[in-house]
Amino acid sequence: MSTVALPITQRRSITIAGIVGFAIALALASQFAIPVPGTPVPITLQPLLVILAGFWLGPAAGAASMVLYLAAGALGLPVFQPFGAPGVARLIGPTGGYLLAYPLAAAVSGLLVARAVSLLGRFGAAAAGIGVIYLGGVAHLKILTGNLERAAILGILPFVAYDVVKAAIAAVVRPRRI
Repeated sequence: MSTVALPITQRRSITIAGIVGFAIALALASQFAIPVPGTPVPITLQPLLVILAGFWLGPAAGAASMVLYLAAGALGLPVFQPFGAPGVARLIGPTGGYLLAYPLAAAVSGLLVARAVSLLGRFGAAAAGIGVIYLGGVAHLKILTGNLERAAILGILPFVAYDVVKAAIAAVVRPRRI
């Protein structure tokens, strides 16, 4: 093996480990879900892990880790939060829009954080990623409820304060430059 190939191989191995690692971390975080009265969407740490995947792995690998997570769940592995439909049925249920937005949210946050030069910039990148998750979730809830206002009330309002904290945490724990 040449000295040039070794670093490339090592980087690829580290990237693959990161993709698998974030998919596993998201699966573990998904098991801690707090039901919210009046909405089918629970409070979880999932948005934080999605954003951190984009921050730490970059847009492509961050999105790949989310695709791996979704594929595992669609195949019936117990990676989704503990209550709700199993397997692929979860992706068409009330939380399906949020879940399906995870790859794009990781990519967006990963792209934006690469340009961020400050804590506020990293917070903005995290908030944008969470915004993508909200867009997916509310769009899907709008299909299920038939009402955009009701979908936003069910899918955003109870979670904004928690997600601002998650964005702040992501901004703090992400190193300035990778």
